[in-house]
Amino acid sequence: MTVNPKPIVYTNPGDGREMYVTYCAPCHGMTGEGNGPAAPAFKQAPTNLTLLAKTHGGKYPQDTVRTTLTFGTNVPAHGDVKMPVWGNLFDSLDNGSGESSIPKLRIKNLTDYIKTLQAK
Repeated sequence: MTVNPKPIVYTNPGDGREMYVTYCAPCHGMTGEGNGPAAPAFKQAPTNLTLLAKTHGGKYPQDTVRTTLTFGTNVPAHGDVKMPVWGNLFDSLDNGSGESSIPKLRIKNLTDYIKTLQAK
């Protein structure tokens, strides 16, 4: 299976759900369980985001999620560290100068939305 890359599209920086659906759901699925339509293309299944709190002693790892969205991580399913470094992509959407606070707002709102997906 081949995944066809799509250009990044503008989303509302204040809407974590909209950003999740656009940028994360293709791999992680609408519910965050790692079952998005692009998931079969990976050698290792995308992380089940609904289990983040459970696998971190019952506490949602907000700082870890924010850092991952900003700088990427060495997760085999993501390939190289360029994916998913949304900080750079969000910056390119908002003004490209690297000086806007909007990319940070995007990452905060996306991190907060992922928190709502946690298994109860």
